[in-house]
Amino acid sequence: MEREPADLLITHVGRLITCAAADGPKRGAAQHEIEAIHDAAIAVGSGRILAVGLTEALDGRFAPARRIDAAGGLVTPGFVDPHTHACYAGDRADEFELRIAGATYQQIMAAGGGIMRTVRATRAASVEQLVAETRPRLDRMLAHGTTTVEIKTGYGLTTEDELKMLDALARLDAGHPISIVPTFLGAHAIPAEYRDNPDAYVDMVVDEMLPAVARWRDAHPGAPVPRFCDVFCETGAFSLEQSRRILERARELGFELKIHVDEFDPLGGTPLAVELGAVSADHLVATPSEHVALLARSATVAIALPGTPFGLGHYHFTPGRAIIDAGGALALATDCNPGTSVCESIPLMIALACRAMRITPAEALHAATINAAYGIGMGHEIGSLQPGKRADLLIHDVPSETHLAYRFGSNPVKMVIKDGRVVWERGALP
Repeated sequence: MEREPADLLITHVGRLITCAAADGPKRGAAQHEIEAIHDAAIAVGSGRILAVGLTEALDGRFAPARRIDAAGGLVTPGFVDPHTHACYAGDRADEFELRIAGATYQQIMAAGGGIMRTVRATRAASVEQLVAETRPRLDRMLAHGTTTVEIKTGYGLTTEDELKMLDALARLDAGHPISIVPTFLGAHAIPAEYRDNPDAYVDMVVDEMLPAVARWRDAHPGAPVPRFCDVFCETGAFSLEQSRRILERARELGFELKIHVDEFDPLGGTPLAVELGAVSADHLVATPSEHVALLARSATVAIALPGTPFGLGHYHFTPGRAIIDAGGALALATDCNPGTSVCESIPLMIALACRAMRITPAEALHAATINAAYGIGMGHEIGSLQPGKRADLLIHDVPSETHLAYRFGSNPVKMVIKDGRVVWERGALP
């Protein structure tokens, strides 16, 4: 029998985890259930997965242009990082020392540091500088297995500078193997010039910024466009009422919704996310139990960012165990940013989540793949190894998903394949 053509055939996978889901994210008990194939193979054609199965079966079925022997390693979907602030200028290393000395996040912000420190640097930067400073972060993300990343604006806080950030993200997406999903976060902080009149800044976000971003989106059909509008609903940032106003206007303009909630104080942002049908609610560190139950009954994905409390030296994390036990869908992200989580590694987030949130390695893997994909509205395209989906996958030099959590501080990723092409390999020359 004539064999089918394929661009790539990966064989002799010791353990292949599909992370397959039928029609939505893994939630509740299903987030722990693993579909594993031993001595597995995966066939790829035109950047898509053609078939997943046993090596013997697929080796006899396909005639590939290229073969890769996984040598008994673990294969998973590429990691999806659904919440980052990875595009910015400058750094805030000195604030790290202030926090060690006892300064709080809110105290640093009140003194003109924090987000506004990065805003000043980002406003002063050109598009070219933003691209040059962000690209190495993407390189490190790729080396740690991230194949799709959400990146927010929010360090411009003027219409011109927010659009500048979108221009930078479009250039980065065009020139880097990682797929970028932009999110508009004009409501990241109240800029210094509006400190005495925050409602006037909300007026500008609603009346000027959001329409301008919608026009940018509609004028760039070939670029990665901002599908989402996000708001930082938190003490010292945006109130519940201000957040509602911004998100409702964004929805009118065709944006899907995300929201930062309960990082420090529970202002009611989680019920707002559920009410408005937000794709995700993120942080969720201080979320009351009744709001956890409400979230778990909704379609909104809960995105935990364990690198942030760790980076702040805090000991309270997202109640991931409670979210899963209540039937919710939990995802993981790095929250890569210059102040609180200067980290590009999803494997480290997996290790942190298992220890600090008491979730299992299987739950953490699903949180970093299929659930993270649904957390950016792309679960139909990425996040699992199923025929028809994009061929974004990783070969690890560890034997099982347990080792992704068991080990920490090193990189388990041996090879990154994006859209069916090898885009990073450990030890390969640049």
